[in-house]
Amino acid sequence: MPEKLSSDQIWKLYEKLPKELQDVFFTQETGDITYEICEKNGVLDKFSEIVDNVSYVLLGVLPPDEFQKTLEKEVKLKPDVAKKVSREINRYIFFPVKSSLEMLYRIEIAPPARPAPPSPEVPPKAPPEEKPKKPDIYREPIE
Repeated sequence: MPEKLSSDQIWKLYEKLPKELQDVFFTQETGDITYEICEKNGVLDKFSEIVDNVSYVLLGVLPPDEFQKTLEKEVKLKPDVAKKVSREINRYIFFPVKSSLEMLYRIEIAPPARPAPPSPEVPPKAPPEEKPKKPDIYREPIE
Protein backbone atom coordinates (compact mmCIF):
# COMPACT_ATOMS: atom_id res chain seq x y z
CA MET A 1 0.00 0.00 0.00
CA PRO A 2 1.31 3.43 -0.76
CA GLU A 3 2.01 5.68 2.16
CA LYS A 4 -0.88 7.79 3.40
CA LEU A 5 -1.51 10.72 1.07
CA SER A 6 -2.15 14.25 2.26
CA SER A 7 -5.24 16.18 1.18
CA ASP A 8 -3.12 18.30 -1.17
CA GLN A 9 -1.63 15.21 -2.81
CA ILE A 10 -5.08 13.68 -3.22
CA TRP A 11 -6.44 16.87 -4.83
CA LYS A 12 -3.51 17.10 -7.25
CA LEU A 13 -4.04 13.50 -8.34
CA TYR A 14 -7.82 13.98 -8.49
CA GLU A 15 -7.55 16.97 -10.81
CA LYS A 16 -5.59 14.88 -13.35
CA LEU A 17 -8.15 12.04 -13.41
CA PRO A 18 -10.54 11.41 -16.31
CA LYS A 19 -14.05 12.77 -15.67
CA GLU A 20 -15.49 9.27 -15.25
CA LEU A 21 -13.08 8.45 -12.40
CA GLN A 22 -13.66 11.83 -10.77
CA ASP A 23 -17.38 11.09 -10.71
CA VAL A 24 -16.89 7.65 -9.17
CA PHE A 25 -14.36 8.96 -6.65
CA PHE A 26 -16.85 11.25 -4.88
CA THR A 27 -20.15 9.54 -5.53
CA GLN A 28 -22.21 8.41 -2.55
CA GLU A 29 -22.87 5.14 -4.37
CA THR A 30 -19.18 4.16 -4.20
CA GLY A 31 -19.21 4.59 -0.42
CA ASP A 32 -22.51 2.76 -0.06
CA ILE A 33 -21.31 -0.18 -2.15
CA THR A 34 -18.08 -0.42 -0.18
CA TYR A 35 -20.01 -0.24 3.11
CA GLU A 36 -22.40 -3.03 2.04
CA ILE A 37 -19.52 -5.23 0.91
CA CYS A 38 -17.70 -4.71 4.22
CA GLU A 39 -20.87 -5.38 6.21
CA LYS A 40 -21.69 -8.52 4.22
CA ASN A 41 -18.19 -9.92 4.70
CA GLY A 42 -17.94 -9.01 8.40
CA VAL A 43 -15.12 -6.47 8.05
CA LEU A 44 -16.98 -3.28 8.91
CA ASP A 45 -14.24 -2.46 11.42
CA LYS A 46 -11.80 -2.19 8.46
CA PHE A 47 -14.15 0.00 6.39
CA SER A 48 -12.04 3.19 6.44
CA GLU A 49 -8.86 1.32 5.44
CA ILE A 50 -10.68 -0.44 2.60
CA VAL A 51 -12.15 2.89 1.40
CA ASP A 52 -8.65 4.40 1.44
CA ASN A 53 -7.40 1.59 -0.80
CA VAL A 54 -10.37 1.89 -3.16
CA SER A 55 -9.53 5.60 -3.41
CA TYR A 56 -5.87 4.81 -4.13
CA VAL A 57 -6.90 2.55 -7.00
CA LEU A 58 -9.19 5.24 -8.43
CA LEU A 59 -6.45 7.88 -8.05
CA GLY A 60 -3.87 5.80 -9.90
CA VAL A 61 -1.66 5.10 -6.90
CA LEU A 62 -2.51 1.42 -6.27
CA PRO A 63 -2.82 -0.84 -9.34
CA PRO A 64 -6.07 -2.84 -9.36
CA ASP A 65 -4.18 -6.13 -9.64
CA GLU A 66 -2.45 -5.40 -6.30
CA PHE A 67 -5.68 -4.49 -4.51
CA GLN A 68 -6.36 -7.95 -3.06
CA LYS A 69 -2.75 -8.38 -1.86
CA THR A 70 -2.94 -4.99 -0.18
CA LEU A 71 -6.13 -5.98 1.63
CA GLU A 72 -4.36 -9.08 2.93
CA LYS A 73 -1.05 -7.50 3.92
CA GLU A 74 -1.88 -3.94 4.92
CA VAL A 75 -5.50 -4.18 6.05
CA LYS A 76 -4.84 -7.60 7.61
CA LEU A 77 -7.80 -9.42 6.07
CA LYS A 78 -7.75 -13.20 5.84
CA PRO A 79 -6.95 -14.33 2.27
CA ASP A 80 -10.41 -15.77 1.62
CA VAL A 81 -12.14 -12.62 2.93
CA ALA A 82 -9.74 -10.36 1.01
CA LYS A 83 -10.53 -12.32 -2.14
CA LYS A 84 -14.31 -11.95 -1.65
CA VAL A 85 -14.08 -8.24 -0.82
CA SER A 86 -11.70 -7.59 -3.69
CA ARG A 87 -13.84 -9.51 -6.18
CA GLU A 88 -16.99 -7.61 -5.23
CA ILE A 89 -15.28 -4.20 -5.27
CA ASN A 90 -13.78 -5.03 -8.66
CA ARG A 91 -17.21 -6.02 -9.94
CA TYR A 92 -19.26 -3.13 -8.61
CA ILE A 93 -16.80 -0.23 -8.48
CA PHE A 94 -13.78 -0.83 -10.72
CA PHE A 95 -15.30 -2.77 -13.61
CA PRO A 96 -17.88 -0.11 -14.57
CA VAL A 97 -14.98 2.34 -15.07
CA LYS A 98 -12.68 -0.28 -16.58
CA SER A 99 -11.74 1.74 -19.66
CA SER A 100 -10.71 4.78 -17.60
CA LEU A 101 -8.67 2.63 -15.20
CA GLU A 102 -6.97 0.93 -18.15
CA MET A 103 -6.01 4.32 -19.57
CA LEU A 104 -4.80 5.48 -16.16
CA TYR A 105 -2.65 2.42 -15.53
CA ARG A 106 -1.99 1.50 -19.16
CA ILE A 107 -3.07 -2.08 -18.45
CA GLU A 108 -5.86 -4.40 -19.45
CA ILE A 109 -8.33 -5.32 -16.73
CA ALA A 110 -10.03 -8.67 -17.12
CA PRO A 111 -13.79 -8.70 -16.63
CA PRO A 112 -15.04 -10.45 -13.49
CA ALA A 113 -15.90 -14.15 -13.66
CA ARG A 114 -14.26 -14.52 -17.03
CA PRO A 115 -13.66 -18.14 -18.02
CA ALA A 116 -10.03 -19.16 -18.06
CA PRO A 117 -8.42 -19.45 -21.49
CA PRO A 118 -7.71 -22.99 -22.67
CA SER A 119 -4.39 -24.34 -21.54
CA PRO A 120 -1.64 -24.28 -24.15
CA GLU A 121 -1.21 -28.03 -23.78
CA VAL A 122 -4.53 -28.68 -25.52
CA PRO A 123 -4.06 -28.34 -29.27
CA PRO A 124 -6.55 -26.05 -30.97
CA LYS A 125 -9.30 -27.68 -32.98
CA ALA A 126 -8.47 -28.14 -36.63
CA PRO A 127 -10.87 -26.52 -39.06
CA PRO A 128 -13.37 -28.98 -40.50
CA GLU A 129 -12.24 -30.64 -43.67
CA GLU A 130 -13.97 -29.47 -46.80
CA LYS A 131 -15.79 -32.12 -48.72
CA PRO A 132 -15.14 -32.25 -52.42
CA LYS A 133 -17.90 -30.54 -54.34
CA LYS A 134 -20.09 -32.81 -56.38
CA PRO A 135 -22.49 -31.64 -59.01
CA ASP A 136 -25.94 -31.07 -57.60
CA ILE A 137 -28.14 -33.72 -59.14
CA TYR A 138 -31.32 -32.14 -57.87
CA ARG A 139 -30.96 -28.95 -59.87
CA GLU A 140 -32.15 -28.66 -63.40
CA PRO A 141 -29.57 -27.49 -65.92
CA ILE A 142 -29.90 -23.91 -67.08
CA GLU A 143 -30.14 -23.56 -70.82
